[in-house]
Amino acid sequence: GMGGSDIIVAFAASKENLIVIDNSKMKTHPFTMEVTLKHELCHLLLHHYIRGGNLPRWLNEGISQWVSGGITEIIIGENKDLLKQATLSGRFIRINDLTERFPQDEKSLQLAYQESRSFVDYIYGEFGSGGILQILNHLRDGYKIDAAMLESVSIPVDELENRWHDRLRKKFTWFTYLSNHLYQILFSFSAVILIYGFIRLLIRKKAYKDNGEDDEIDQDFPD
Repeated sequence: GMGGSDIIVAFAASKENLIVIDNSKMKTHPFTMEVTLKHELCHLLLHHYIRGGNLPRWLNEGISQWVSGGITEIIIGENKDLLKQATLSGRFIRINDLTERFPQDEKSLQLAYQESRSFVDYIYGEFGSGGILQILNHLRDGYKIDAAMLESVSIPVDELENRWHDRLRKKFTWFTYLSNHLYQILFSFSAVILIYGFIRLLIRKKAYKDNGEDDEIDQDFPD
């Protein structure tokens, strides 16, 4: 209840300098106490370093995942490919909408986490750890995220976001998506064929039975 969602296994309350972890989930892959604590400590350090509400939620979560090796604080479950699906459909959550808070519904929440990590990975790939540190330093100095990004990498957030989306589209094409899910697709297709064949068999048996009854009636009442 304190975490705000059933799929959250830990959270950091920066104002209270507090970390809360559901220990019963720490033996569930990929969660361990070590990496979860590392993730939450990163949240506390970022909030201690950057005050005044200048730290965007997406950057906070993205860096914490980046530092802890990709581990989030939520249970992903079956929604591992939400970022791929969003890329193929073009239904991203805009980064600007993830500045203050994340969505409440489970699927959108998980997509927000995946986007945050991916965007930070992209920034790191383009500008290195030095670029990320410059952004954080400008945020600490009182800059808002748009100004901090311009001062650090000379590219506004929305333009950088568009470049990131283009990179994702090149990476996640329909061909690669179908190739990665070939087994599931073939299995589903086989299941559909099996069900279709079974239904046709039932229809033919019913038709055969109906025709047999008609023949018996014709014999009882000849012309």
